[in-house]
Amino acid sequence: MSETQNWQPDPNDDIVDRILKRKDKSYLNFILIAVNIIMFFVVEANGGSNDPDNMIRWGAAYAPLIRQGEYYRLFTSMFLHFGFEHLFSNMLLLFFIGDYMERYLGKLLYLLLYVAGGIYAGWFSLRHELAAGEAAVSAGASGAIFAVVGGLLILVIVHRGRLEDLTLRRMLLMAAFSLWVGFRQEGVDGYAHLGGFLAGVIITLLFVPLIRFRNGRGE
Repeated sequence: MSETQNWQPDPNDDIVDRILKRKDKSYLNFILIAVNIIMFFVVEANGGSNDPDNMIRWGAAYAPLIRQGEYYRLFTSMFLHFGFEHLFSNMLLLFFIGDYMERYLGKLLYLLLYVAGGIYAGWFSLRHELAAGEAAVSAGASGAIFAVVGGLLILVIVHRGRLEDLTLRRMLLMAAFSLWVGFRQEGVDGYAHLGGFLAGVIITLLFVPLIRFRNGRGE
């Protein structure tokens, strides 16, 4: 939905070099980032990304239209962003956390997590809007990204509190702070964040037995 992320990588960390130089690069994550970037510039060149009416034309979520049957907006809105800052902050976070998830889940499960989490985030936000009698034009990848955050938290727990350079404390602080900001900052869809996060937790819990079986650690 329409929001920005507040986590920033440590500038002294060499994680960027490790991601770019790693042999098992996360190609799907790069593709998802590329699709978001391409869609941003396409929309920007055809009416602008800060025009709500134009964003609706390109598939942004809008409760009255979704209620009329345009459910595809729960999917298309995940690839649209309001302005470059919105795009940049979302893609920066996805670049870092998506790399972990793709490598540990595999491409298919990661794609399912991202898409299903993003759709559920949109639906979760929609239910809140309908209950509150509100109707906002919403777009952004952060619902799907928060599904990745929720899933990554589960992976860290499963790996006994540490996954490579990620610790349970770091993940809890990042998730809690980002969710809190989502409900405090004006123009940020905190319900999409929360819905995506919950979806990511649940979906990844369902994936854990499959991951263990695939890696030869299952029963």
